[in-house]
Amino acid sequence: MSKSLAAKKKKSALVSHAVLIVFAISALLPLSLVLLNSFKDQRSIVKNPLSLPQSWHFSNYADAWKAAHFGTGFINSVLLSGTTIIIVLIASALAGYVLAGRRIKGTGLITVYFMIAMTVPIQLFLFPLYFVMAKLGLLGNVFAVGFILSAVNMPLATFLMRTFFINIPGELEESARIDGANTMQLITKIMLPLVSPGLLTVSIIVGISAWNEFLITSTFLQGQESFTATLGFLSLNNTYNTNQGLMMAASVIMIGPLILFFLGVQKYFIDGLVSGSVKG
Repeated sequence: MSKSLAAKKKKSALVSHAVLIVFAISALLPLSLVLLNSFKDQRSIVKNPLSLPQSWHFSNYADAWKAAHFGTGFINSVLLSGTTIIIVLIASALAGYVLAGRRIKGTGLITVYFMIAMTVPIQLFLFPLYFVMAKLGLLGNVFAVGFILSAVNMPLATFLMRTFFINIPGELEESARIDGANTMQLITKIMLPLVSPGLLTVSIIVGISAWNEFLITSTFLQGQESFTATLGFLSLNNTYNTNQGLMMAASVIMIGPLILFFLGVQKYFIDGLVSGSVKG
């Protein structure tokens, strides 16, 4: 019986690994082709996009960097993502702490409100937001757009942080209160360190979302000097769409940092998701 069970487990493991390998190949193959063709000229790509480069055109990367103004774009993307992450972390952590402990009346309704807000499309608010931003003279201001992206990401971030705070035993907070800790000390010195995996998870989700954002940034960031890296890359479509080698090189420049970043933090990201899924 034990041998039969072991054989079934081994067969199940082999099937699981085979499925994962197929998914990995399907994900890595397009990226590999983009990387390979980024070193070719237009003629070689059209002739055979699957072949190795006969001559390596490393200049595609330099040309793509200059054409897309990635120098300015990456700085603006870092400022935009950083602003969004900071605002979201502060607001969602405080909101999640309050909602998890049911410290105010109507906590259930507020939680439902945040859940519903996740389904509301931002397109409904673009025109009134544009009118307000134009009146305030904030069009092209990266930090102002960061506040808009923070509002867009706030419902999901608050819901996630509430889940992490729920997992903290209530006795821990009671003990801190008995020892004389005030609310600020309780939050900053006890609660936030305990939910640090949640803070990291929210940071990664919000940061990647802000980095890749197109609709809001293309609406409110006007002028090349305020373009993010994503907008700089997309600006190549009309001018350099016949130079596929340059476009492929620009794609590698865009996605390379994100892949390296996620590979570096994937362990903490997965741990954060798992630790926050115990209760809800």
